[in-house]
Amino acid sequence: MDNLKSDFTTSHCLQVVEIGEKLQGKCLRNVCPARLSCYCVIIFFFTVATIAVCATLLLRVRSGIEYHRPCYATCPREWIGFGSKCFYFSEDIRNWTSSQTSCMALEAHLAKFESLEELNFMKRYKGPSDHWIGLHRKSAHHPWKWTDNTEYNSSVLTRGEGECAYLSDSGISSARDYTPKKWICSKSNRYT
Repeated sequence: MDNLKSDFTTSHCLQVVEIGEKLQGKCLRNVCPARLSCYCVIIFFFTVATIAVCATLLLRVRSGIEYHRPCYATCPREWIGFGSKCFYFSEDIRNWTSSQTSCMALEAHLAKFESLEELNFMKRYKGPSDHWIGLHRKSAHHPWKWTDNTEYNSSVLTRGEGECAYLSDSGISSARDYTPKKWICSKSNRYT
């Protein structure tokens, strides 16, 4: 019985091999030599392109160049990120000059807003307390300036006759430098 099984299996395998060889021969006869060389050129091109891309990636990794990944705002602890800035809302109370000095110690300045969105963010986050911001002027007859000495565009009116601005629930108001208030610091987010 075993001999019959092996004969049957061997002859069956030989038939399958013969059929496969016949089909392979037919396929090779039907393929045009020009088409075959075209396929070879295309395969060669993609192989070279793949090797080039891999080599470039390897060189970038070895030389320290990385792809640009999305940047996410990361601010120091106790600071809050909004847009491309970090904001610090104090819990202490000081006059305007001491508040600016405190911000500078944190490598920042009293807050400067560059859009209504930033202003609304500060108003919303500051809570019920008034907070000093970075606007100041020499007297009621002089223009408002930021702590970096750029002139304020007066996009939001500042109320009062004081020389230093603060953020209140009703908007921007002014007071004398010596008035104690909380403050807001801001700085560019360079930790991305």
